[in-house]
Parts: sequence; C-alpha cells; structure tokens
Amino acid sequence: MKAYINGIGLISPQKTTEPGAFLSEVIEHIADYLKCIDPNYKAFIDPMAARRMSRLIKMGITSAKLCLSDAGIAMPDAIITGTGLGSVEDTEKILNSLSKGEQLLNPTPFIQSTYNTISSQIAINLKCHNYNSTYVHRTFSFESGLLDAIMLLNENSADHVLVGGIDEMTVNHLNIIRRLGHFKMTASSNFDLLKYESPGAIAGEGSGYFLLSSGKNERTYAGISGIGSFYKPDGAEEIKKRVISFLSTLNLGIEDIDIFLTGLNGDREFATIYYQFSENLFHNKPLAYFKHLCGEYHTASSFALWVAANCIRNQVYPDILKVNTKIPDQVRNILIYNQYNGVNHSLILVSA
Repeated sequence: MKAYINGIGLISPQKTTEPGAFLSEVIEHIADYLKCIDPNYKAFIDPMAARRMSRLIKMGITSAKLCLSDAGIAMPDAIITGTGLGSVEDTEKILNSLSKGEQLLNPTPFIQSTYNTISSQIAINLKCHNYNSTYVHRTFSFESGLLDAIMLLNENSADHVLVGGIDEMTVNHLNIIRRLGHFKMTASSNFDLLKYESPGAIAGEGSGYFLLSSGKNERTYAGISGIGSFYKPDGAEEIKKRVISFLSTLNLGIEDIDIFLTGLNGDREFATIYYQFSENLFHNKPLAYFKHLCGEYHTASSFALWVAANCIRNQVYPDILKVNTKIPDQVRNILIYNQYNGVNHSLILVSA
C-alpha cells in the first residue's frame, strides 16, 4: 500500500521552514560544515522548557510541530524517529565533564544524550501517549523509520504516523571524522560540491519530519511507493540488479523513472558509484543531487524526500538540483538513491 505524505516540517541549512518556499532562494555556505538555519524556537516551545533542551531536541520538536501544522493534524497515531548519532552535543558535555575529574555531574546532558530522547520529547510536548519508537541504524535510520510507519499503516494500526530523520553536527565530531577521511579537511563552498577533487564529503545536519497517512487529501504532496536497502554490494553489477529487482517488485521499469535523485556529496572516491550507475542504467534520464544543499549526515535522505515530494507536488524540477541537461516531460516517479562510504545503500521511490 502506498503511504501518502500529507505534511512536512524541515529544518535545514536552507530556508525550508518558510511556507511555500521550495528552493526559491538557495543559500551558499563557505564553511567547515553546513549548519541549519535555526527558526524562532520560542514560537514553538515554551522558553522556560527550551532552556533545558539541547539544540537537537529543539530542532526535533519544532520540525515535528511544523509538520503537523502543515498536515492540519493535531495528534499523530504514532511517532517514529530515525537518527544516526542522536544528541552529539549532549554526549560531548558528559565526556567533557568526566574528563575534568570526579565531581557532581549535571544529569540533564546524560538524559538527553540517549537516542530516544527526541521522539520522547516530541510526545511529551504534544501529550501523545501513542506508539513511540526510535531507530538508530546509522545511514539506514530514516529508512527504517519509514518502513515501520508503512507497516503500521498497512496493519491498520495507525492512520497518521509522524516519522522523521534528524542528526546534528558539532566541531568536535567533525574534527574526529575528518581524521578518518570522511569529511573535507578545509572550509568548502557547497555550490562547488561537484568541482572538488579532494577526498571527503561536505558535512551537514538537519531535522525533517513527515506525516505519513493511509489516505490522500488536498494537502498531499506525494506518495511513498517503495523502500529498499542493501549492505556492502559487490560492485556496480550487483547494485544494478538490486535496483532493477526493486523496481520490478513495484511493477515498474527504468523507463518509468522521471528523475534519478542521487546522494552525490563531493567525495571523489564514491562519486563514481553514482556516475557509473547513472550511465549504465539511467543514461537517458535526468540526473539530480541534493547534498550540496544540506551536506552529508546519516539521515540526509530525509532532505531528499522533502525535495522529491515538492518536485512532484509542484511539478517543477529546479535548476539547482540538475547534474545533467535532461528534462523530464512530467514528474511522476522520483527514485532516491543514497549510499554512505560504499557500505549502506538505500532506495526510496516517491510517486505522484
């Protein structure tokens, strides 16, 4: 059964919290990482309560409320969150306190550092006592949450499920991961993402929540027709077989895909995966990318879902997304293909 996207709330390095603004103005970042543009949290969270919340939790609650407002729903039947790292800032606070020697520690960062705090705080803020779950599967985290939401809808256990993907970046975490070669070592421009020859991606962060429903209405953006994932494929040929098999289970073929939306992130080592795959399988299709707008993080596919849903709803294909010059006649089916360091590969089919 198709799950319908009836509401979206997204906080990102772009102006995505403004109603009706779909990439009308794109922000260039020349920085070590793409940091989210913080909205006025006081408009969504009681200032006294917000004082005790980390930035990640404020991002989660606010994007969830933006989503519910967009959908016109006050109370979801379930809340599901996917996060690759949880609250990095609070974890760092704990470790910094411990490194200073034996002392009385503030328990708040410890409580908020647990992964399920985000979903829990959203539920507390909404006074929602329904199903609540968190998935921490690194780059599969958001996709796992989507699968759980769709299963709840298929089982008639829920009609409206709030599901999100959220991760944050800090300077300390960035410096640690830079040593592994995953992120670029110097400040870079997100507009020049595909021009860099240096290894590593441009780091980012974001918080995106979606209201998935069993039925469509006048607020519906698009539908999620299928989700797939695979781990450490053995070369391009296996990836090709996986994608063809994924589409065939949905009674679709390559010719049915209008836009191929990829997770190109500026890392030259893994860029060939997308280019070779596009050339071998989608050589006559529009090739698009999105991570120059949000950066690389474990749940970046939530930003891709926002892009795909808006492209379909508005029937537009913005120039800022284009990698090649091909233009779709219409935007009916968008295949999102994301991978992280050649290990975790995921597919999401978004349809009109």
